[in-house]
Amino acid sequence: MMTGARTEPDTELAADLRLAVGRLARRLRQVQLGGLSSSQVSALSAVERLGPVRLGDLAAFEGVTGPTLTKIVNHLESIGLVARTADATDRRAARVTLTAEGRERLGRIRSDRDAFLEHRLRDLDPDDRAALAAALPVLRGLAAEGDR
Repeated sequence: MMTGARTEPDTELAADLRLAVGRLARRLRQVQLGGLSSSQVSALSAVERLGPVRLGDLAAFEGVTGPTLTKIVNHLESIGLVARTADATDRRAARVTLTAEGRERLGRIRSDRDAFLEHRLRDLDPDDRAALAAALPVLRGLAAEGDR
């Protein structure tokens, strides 16, 4: 829930923040993906976060249709990054889990992205790095799920 009246500076800040965060996210998505598409990496991350998850729940979490998610999972399964198991409570449903190889690939992708950011941060002066560090709690709060 939003509090306070909307002001022109707030509108400009929101637009600037959206653009800056969007551009940074796009740059990070372009960093080495280990031979995977960004949607495949996103699905791997979601499986890691959600644990053994039903395909329908994973599709909803990812905001894609069931058939789209099935294609993604089929590919990830064919290259050994995820495994499907029958749901213990409903044998008609499958749950998806990360394999050890999937966990390792996701770790490598994250390391590559961290290295990219670390390299970019080294180019900043100490005051700019300190400003970014100070802004992290606010950015985490903005990124938190749910409305306030």
